[in-house]
Amino acid sequence: MLKALCAGSWNLQRAARLFTVCMLLAGCKSMAPEYRQPAAPVPDNFPQMESTAGEAAASLAWQEYFADEQLHALIVQALEHNRDLRAAVLRVEEARAAYGIERAGLYPHLDAIGTYNRSRTPADLSFSGKPLIAEDYLVGLGISNWEIDFWGRIRSLKDAALESFLSSDEARRALNISLIAQVADSYMILRELDERIVIARKTIDSRAESLRIFKRRFEVGATSKLDLMQVETLLAQAQTLEYQLQQARASQYNALTLLVGLEFEISPASYVFDDGRILRPLSAGLPSDLLLTRPDIVAAEHRLKSANANIGAARAAFFPRVSLTTTYGSASSELQGLFDSGSHAWKFSPSISLPIFDAGRNRASLNLAEVRRDLAVTNYEKTIQTAFREVADALAARQWLQQQVVSQQQTLDSQAERARLVKLRYDSGATSYFEVLDAERDLLTAEQQLVQTRRALLSSQISLYAALGGGSQSLAMSSP
Repeated sequence: MLKALCAGSWNLQRAARLFTVCMLLAGCKSMAPEYRQPAAPVPDNFPQMESTAGEAAASLAWQEYFADEQLHALIVQALEHNRDLRAAVLRVEEARAAYGIERAGLYPHLDAIGTYNRSRTPADLSFSGKPLIAEDYLVGLGISNWEIDFWGRIRSLKDAALESFLSSDEARRALNISLIAQVADSYMILRELDERIVIARKTIDSRAESLRIFKRRFEVGATSKLDLMQVETLLAQAQTLEYQLQQARASQYNALTLLVGLEFEISPASYVFDDGRILRPLSAGLPSDLLLTRPDIVAAEHRLKSANANIGAARAAFFPRVSLTTTYGSASSELQGLFDSGSHAWKFSPSISLPIFDAGRNRASLNLAEVRRDLAVTNYEKTIQTAFREVADALAARQWLQQQVVSQQQTLDSQAERARLVKLRYDSGATSYFEVLDAERDLLTAEQQLVQTRRALLSSQISLYAALGGGSQSLAMSSP
């Protein structure tokens, strides 16, 4: 019995040594080409025409950038209920599971084995010349068809799956930033419409009062019917404008509801935005910073690395594939003898397969992997160029819209003074009401345009925040 135990112990040690050697061989280096980051196909600086002193957008969380409390509440609800973002989170989980499957292929799958066999051998096949009924029992541990990764094929597949997971997580972060920017911009448009409605209503009230006065004048013969019709026209135009703005507000509210993911309560604003309080100044930095701060660029690079790793798997397919099946346990012809002395049993079955003829399948797979790598390079470079343009556009919009706001404010002041003077001239009989009508229309247009331009300036700052990867450093990244 002692001799049997010693023999079993020696076999276990030999199996352990063999297993260790196999594991070391399985850890061979991948045949994937060495990864080299493509050069950024953009200039070293943005074509900005002004100083961009301010804070770095990537390190500035959205809670710090946006000051409006109602907007905060909407963004929180959108991050929780938006269906596109929820789908992106599920895609991350999908990629995480796929990575776990590929990673598991590196290691042997150890199974507990228990078998029972009963067979009958006919008399003409039996050594004794009589029918033979035999049965046997086996219990033990086994490894089934484990591929020893000599050439790094499985390791390359694992690396590709890891990069795909990282890419999907960066895509989630990019969608997160995009969603925040969309909610903020939609909210600003809603507030712009509120402010324009307030202006329209004030104009309606003023013109309704003018109509009342002109009706009284017409009744006593102090003014003509033509002047009365012109005052009615002014009032009708202001009312039509309010109806148009109310329709636009309802549509904008529905769009914002879709982004947020559920109904929300938000009362129409009755105040003018303090533009300087809503958003904080940002620094554009350098285009090279975008490679680290823009999640969509990082995601594109991970997709490139995944395609690069798949080339290693395609190359390894040209080489022999070695698999191992082994078991070690106890066997006996009787159930009660399974664990008796000398009942230990083992099986070691390595196999090797070498591709000889596959009608060009492996070569085509390698060509496909290389083309997909080249396509990933192109997409990566295009993503960088798109990001560069978005930042440049936002910088240009910010600069020129600031100047437009100043210019339109001056225009509004001039139009208000013009309307006042024309009204005085009409009251003194120095001009017709046509001139008053024209001045009133121009004044309302200037008021509406100024509000639109101020909102466009806010939208450009939101776009700049998103284009620079705003808040990306504060967005947690999932762990594989």
